[in-house]
Amino acid sequence: MSAGVGAVGAVGSVPVFAGMLCAGAAAWLLAGGDQVSRRARLVLDGGGPVVPGGPVRWERLVIAVRVRAARWRECAGLGAGLAVALLGGSVIPLVLGAASVPLVRRWLRIRERERARVGRAAEVVALCGAAVGELRAGAQPGQAMTAAIRRTASGAGRAGPAEPGVLAAAAFGGDVAAALREAAREPGSEGLAGMAACWRVSVDGGAGLAAGLERLEGALRAERDRHESLRAQLAGARSTAVVLALLPLVGLLMGTALGADPLRVLLHTPMGWGCLLAGGVLEALGLLWCRRIVRMGER
Repeated sequence: MSAGVGAVGAVGSVPVFAGMLCAGAAAWLLAGGDQVSRRARLVLDGGGPVVPGGPVRWERLVIAVRVRAARWRECAGLGAGLAVALLGGSVIPLVLGAASVPLVRRWLRIRERERARVGRAAEVVALCGAAVGELRAGAQPGQAMTAAIRRTASGAGRAGPAEPGVLAAAAFGGDVAAALREAAREPGSEGLAGMAACWRVSVDGGAGLAAGLERLEGALRAERDRHESLRAQLAGARSTAVVLALLPLVGLLMGTALGADPLRVLLHTPMGWGCLLAGGVLEALGLLWCRRIVRMGER
């Protein structure tokens, strides 16, 4: 009799695990896992340059590893949901993990854009300093700008904070100020608008370009230092928000250690579903509140 009940339970659990695997595979495909695999194979097999200029093989390997790591970070919630689903015998954690994939992807893209913005702001400061050095050495404005752009771009393998139009305008006598204002539209490159103003004043009024760029560099460097100081002061608030967000997981671990079996209550009872829904809503509201406090502090 007991053997028959066990067989029925095993047969009944098959659709649940099959549904878990199908949902996981679908979420992986939606996240672009097959594209990442093809891209990684192309990169590692030398099937064509992924970035302009055709990097060497070890650089392609680094790019492939970074792409794979980014995809794994995006699917971290799905993996955690799958693990909890297997432990709790319910599809609910897997569904929640799959729903977290686009949210984590959006958060990672926001962080990537923020890092790019900070990097471009630092490159603008470096460009001002390099241009001032070239002008102090006796170079003409166009030559100084060309040399400064190439110097700041040599270590990064890209065009630097200024678009290729600025380099072309400086090298061939075009409208450098207009090209700088166009490049200043990129987030983090707003300092190029100040360089455009200095360039325009120098060309139209005959003022010293080196002195203007030197003052602009000092102002941009001071602004960057203020932003870094503010980020350091807000790091404590961000860490507190992360710790508070992880407290429910600590409670689940403590309940499991005490033998209360909180996963069974949350995933298999109506009261547990209500608690799970209310806790998720309160958790989201708390994170949004902390984010708003940090944003207000930054403004």
